[in-house]
Amino acid sequence: MKKREIGFEICQCSRLIRRCMDSVTAKNRVDEVTGTHGWALGYFYHNRDRDIYQKDFEAEFDIRRSTASNILALMEKNGLIVRESVPHDARLKKILLTEKALNLHREIDTAIKKTEEGLAEGISQQELDAFFATADKIRKNIERMTV
Repeated sequence: MKKREIGFEICQCSRLIRRCMDSVTAKNRVDEVTGTHGWALGYFYHNRDRDIYQKDFEAEFDIRRSTASNILALMEKNGLIVRESVPHDARLKKILLTEKALNLHREIDTAIKKTEEGLAEGISQQELDAFFATADKIRKNIERMTV
């Protein structure tokens, strides 16, 4: 029997989750956004009570500036966000969700909740706690290796 590899299992799970989310969102006609845009919408939505800038987005998703710029540019092009200058620093632009994005977020949030329920089916709270503790350790190991 072949030894199972952590990285391969994580990739497989990630691919399957993405496929599941795509399936759920397609059924709900939320095909206007990518999975990444959906997660970004959730982040902006849950932080709409404060000013969010590109650097915050980069830090939250642990992505490079160029990646964040590309994601945000496409979201802006698709009418999901606007970037607005702030009075105290002309170089900074806060990110705001459009009405279109707010409506999409509600649908995506429902799809995420449905997917999360399916992922946790048949798994005890103790098993989930162990999974999250292990995932945290793996993430720290990866961070240590990439520094």
